Amino acid sequence: METTDFSQPIRQSAKGIIVIFAFNLVTFVKKFFVLFIAFGVSILRSKSIGNVTPTMMVLAVIGVLLIILIIAILKYLNFKFYLSKDDFHLATGIINKDNTIIPKSKIQNVYIKQNFLQQIINVVSVKIETAGDKKSEIEISALDKPTALLLKKKLFRKASSVSEELEQSESIEEPEVFFKVTPKRLLLEGLSQNHFKSFLLIFTFGFGLYSEFKDFLQELELEKHVEGLVELDEATILNLIITNVIILIGVVLISFLFSVVKTFIINFNLEVVEHQKTIEINKGLFNKVSLSLTPSRIQNLVITTNRVKQYFGLHTIAVKQAMVNVKQQKNFNIVALEKEQLDYLVNKLLSNYNDEQGDVAKPRPYFMRISALEMFLFGVVINGLSLAIFGIEMLWINAVFMPLAALYVYFAYKKAYYRISEDFVTIGSGVIDTTTNILEIHKIQSVKLKQTIFQRPRAIASLVISTASKSVTIPYISKSEAISIYNLLLYKVESQDRDWM
Repeated sequence: METTDFSQPIRQSAKGIIVIFAFNLVTFVKKFFVLFIAFGVSILRSKSIGNVTPTMMVLAVIGVLLIILIIAILKYLNFKFYLSKDDFHLATGIINKDNTIIPKSKIQNVYIKQNFLQQIINVVSVKIETAGDKKSEIEISALDKPTALLLKKKLFRKASSVSEELEQSESIEEPEVFFKVTPKRLLLEGLSQNHFKSFLLIFTFGFGLYSEFKDFLQELELEKHVEGLVELDEATILNLIITNVIILIGVVLISFLFSVVKTFIINFNLEVVEHQKTIEINKGLFNKVSLSLTPSRIQNLVITTNRVKQYFGLHTIAVKQAMVNVKQQKNFNIVALEKEQLDYLVNKLLSNYNDEQGDVAKPRPYFMRISALEMFLFGVVINGLSLAIFGIEMLWINAVFMPLAALYVYFAYKKAYYRISEDFVTIGSGVIDTTTNILEIHKIQSVKLKQTIFQRPRAIASLVISTASKSVTIPYISKSEAISIYNLLLYKVESQDRDWM
């Protein structure tokens, strides 16, 4: 039942003061964290710096908190919004007043979010995103959930009476939970992730810690203390090897654990709710999000799987929309889908898509030369770092790297393909994961033909196809074929009388 009158300027919930205060405090701490820690440690060690005592420092902290609280109250009092027939109106500002007007037709998406603090005080935030730049995003920090859902409904409501009737008929229909992830499938999703990124992240973190404490360890002069105690006989060398293997296995296990925990936190209680014309995604543990996917606003679909995921029947679909905030992009992923569920969602979001339409074509073998060159340059960097840090003894790493590099080149070419049908462009890629990019031809914003000085003698070129959300590339095909596809896509885009959003 509609109880809030959005036609008059209103404020968010008074609990918004708490949320705004917390956000401002976190921002302040991030900016001055290192300075405060260094200053605090110096005072605790020497009891004072100049005339500054611990008591004065505590009073200064209290003063800063009061200033942040006053700013939060003023932001709350000056934050008002209302809806007209076709527009969303917002007034903000403490000293400089800003008035923002957003046409409903330009709204790209409306997110309902709830972080850990908002869950405690029982409010949600509403984030309004347009197809403009990131600065055009608006966030209402604290509304009760029924009010937030009503606002979201009214923001997507069209002005015409016919559209209102359609929406009202849709709202009467009980939405159906099409897909709800189970803990078992979420665990399998986490275990079957590409753990290479997690491994690199943990390795980099560990190496960073070592670099930070390297000078401190040298000051302890551990080598002098250990030098007389350890004799490098065969048993000792074997123990060192076993220790290194155990450390490596430990890092790999931590990488697996990191991926699983991250998957659970982001996709906790994931459910896909099917409405008549839209798809709603709800998920998250510490940061709960609720967002709707409208087919007309979708620019690209990206489908990801790998051999392990295929064995467990797991597929991921990522939805790309115009100018979506990078931090929010992960919320547009639906994981742990079965093949039948994946196909149903693709057909729901992209009508008339058929993955068998059009002939499959592959890049020229030149693709493999470029991949091999990339791995060669990467190998030079790996060997250089190994020699600089560990010495010539670490060159054995090439015995592992070279077979992996060969597999990289092989699978990168094997999984690369493209298909152009009447209404869609499909591009496949990947090495460990198999990635499929799908985009509708009438939503293409630009097509660019690229050719380097090394490709010209070989009559090879690449095509970069851009939508409002991202660019995809058909790499290293013959120049004649690239020109043919270039002309075909431009003709289709210009001849079709359909909006891109």
